[in-house]
Amino acid sequence: MSADPENEYFSDGITEEIINALTTVKGLKVIARTSSFAFKNKNIDVRTIGDQLGVSTVLEGSVRKAKNRVRITAQLVSTNDGNHFWSKSFDRDLEDIFALQDEISLRIADQIRENFGHLDIQDHLIEAPTQNIEAYKLYLKGRYHHLMWDGPGIANAIERYEQCVAIDPSFALPYFGLAYCYAMAGSWGNNKSLLQLSEENLSKGFNLNKQSYIGYFSKATLSFWGHWDFIKGHKYFQKAIELNPAYTEAEEGLCELYTAVGYFEKALWHTDNILKINPLSPNHYFTKANIHYLNEDYSKALECIEASLSINPGFTHPIALKQLCLILSKDYETLNDFLNQTPLAERPEECRVLYKLVHPEDKVDLDISRVSLMIKEDSGGSLFPWQLFLLVHLDKHEMALDFLEANIKLRTGQIINFMNIPLLKPLYRYQRFQDLLQAAFRKELLPTDSKQQIRVVPPKTLMSAVEIEMAIEIIEKGMKEEKWFQNPSLSLRELAEKVNINSNKLSWLLNERIGQNFNEYINSLRLENFKENALNPANSHLTLLGLAYESGFNSKSVFNAFFKKTEGMTPKAWLRSNQI
Repeated sequence: MSADPENEYFSDGITEEIINALTTVKGLKVIARTSSFAFKNKNIDVRTIGDQLGVSTVLEGSVRKAKNRVRITAQLVSTNDGNHFWSKSFDRDLEDIFALQDEISLRIADQIRENFGHLDIQDHLIEAPTQNIEAYKLYLKGRYHHLMWDGPGIANAIERYEQCVAIDPSFALPYFGLAYCYAMAGSWGNNKSLLQLSEENLSKGFNLNKQSYIGYFSKATLSFWGHWDFIKGHKYFQKAIELNPAYTEAEEGLCELYTAVGYFEKALWHTDNILKINPLSPNHYFTKANIHYLNEDYSKALECIEASLSINPGFTHPIALKQLCLILSKDYETLNDFLNQTPLAERPEECRVLYKLVHPEDKVDLDISRVSLMIKEDSGGSLFPWQLFLLVHLDKHEMALDFLEANIKLRTGQIINFMNIPLLKPLYRYQRFQDLLQAAFRKELLPTDSKQQIRVVPPKTLMSAVEIEMAIEIIEKGMKEEKWFQNPSLSLRELAEKVNINSNKLSWLLNERIGQNFNEYINSLRLENFKENALNPANSHLTLLGLAYESGFNSKSVFNAFFKKTEGMTPKAWLRSNQI
């Protein structure tokens, strides 16, 4: 909401930091960045958002930055009825931004816990990654461009990250950002100097932070895409996921690795898993479509492609994959219509010719006389190797094998899947193709496919029997004699201080021993107090809402909703039925 639109990078960065902080709270399902950002700046009913994301609560807010001050507003909204059950504004100096992010994240986690059930929340969810605010702003700018996931975005990100480490060499995150960008820029074409730069930045980053999930994701990307080292890539992707199970980029990288080596069942399990926390990611649907395509299940691939394009109609990856699936499904009419209606279609002329070559028996009126020129004119740059596919289906198999071998050496994008690319089947019978397979995918080069043993972890008991008895005695006495529940701003942390235990223990105690979350417990006491006062003739001159406020309720909507949920009727109806 700042006057300068360039500050969008700052707002995006703050939002991502809070998302990442909340994902560290075990037991809390937090929707990933891509799906959350799908609703940015859109006026959509919160109930619709809840349905699309599969969540009961939405966190919404805004960031306003002016000179050295920042104002952040945040509010929690129920997707069931659209009611706000918490909101707050924060005004701080920019130097306090990390403490502010931590405070907001903790407040949100506390509110979720108070309203929904026990969560074990750490004392801090965000640690300051740098003391240099200018370096942090440059990092957010780099990250903003980085997450565009395209050539210009990567180039702009590298520039910002380089500026960032120049002014704060002790800041680890931009080194990992550089490592990823150099790895991706160097992978297509096997540019050894860029891959070396990636390695050097990884080393600098890990010297500063040995437990960075972003660092391990970058290291996995270099190993997998840069070096086709499936064992190391697998190890580092898993390490990134272990450090942050909600980091869907790392899990998608693991899917792509499993796909390349033909572990389709494991790859599909992971795509389904990441779509639970990132259900509106067009890239994840493309990844799932690619697995079905390589497994020759074209109908399922097309379903996933349509899901991807419904989210982002301009996403070129699923567009190109749809062309291949329609060729292999032998559906020229649909393919031709799609090519005519899609300006972003990849190599449409080559696509039509390839269809004719793959299905010569299909009576398609198509001139393929230019096919040799198409092959010569192909300058690369496409997601899929159309030149290779044309050579294969023109029966120029030795030339096709030359092309394949050259592109394997160059690590050219989707060539990494050559073991299972359906259009390369005519090459399978050649020893040369089998030798290329052995060189890349022989057993000792692949990660072990052993299934993890599932450990049954017994429920964690946070308090001894003596501690439980003492705490319950203090709570009951405070509620009965001092009526703590009448404080409308009473929080879980404040009650924990009165009982002299930490808030995690109190949350656990209320949920596991009393069987209610904090708000249910406190509001039930308020409700009983209200009912007692409402039936007292001495209070007949007071309104029901006034009595509710005296009992500790701080909102008319909260009072009415809780009353109806508990008693099955409105307060007025209840009073009429209970008056003698």
